[in-house]
Amino acid sequence: MKYPIPSDTAASQARASDPAYSAWVSANAGSGKTHVLAQRVIRLLLNGTDPSKILCLTYTRAAAANMSNRVFSTLSEWTALPDAELALRIAALDGRRADRDMMRRARRLFAEALETPGGLKIQTIHAFCESVL
Repeated sequence: MKYPIPSDTAASQARASDPAYSAWVSANAGSGKTHVLAQRVIRLLLNGTDPSKILCLTYTRAAAANMSNRVFSTLSEWTALPDAELALRIAALDGRRADRDMMRRARRLFAEALETPGGLKIQTIHAFCESVL
């Protein structure tokens, strides 16, 4: 069951997910941090950021897996949505009207993220530190 999100919370989450701004997200468990960060990653990809240039760090493996699942689930859904529904989803996410080029890009993001050498990096801080050593 989905619960309604208060409009001020939704507006704050939308600002925090906007890749045009720096944001520090700190909140209680279950308050939507993973949602905000996953939306930010999707918006970065939609705006043309190379998936290999994105690095998301979390504290736990469960959070990394959850964020990865959310990003890939959304991108996967976008591949098969009818144009009208995809345009609505993009507008809800990004606040912009989706033109044909943006929708074409949105439909290719799933494959692009999967095929990127090294993949979309969503990992724990510990795993990242180990990879640097």
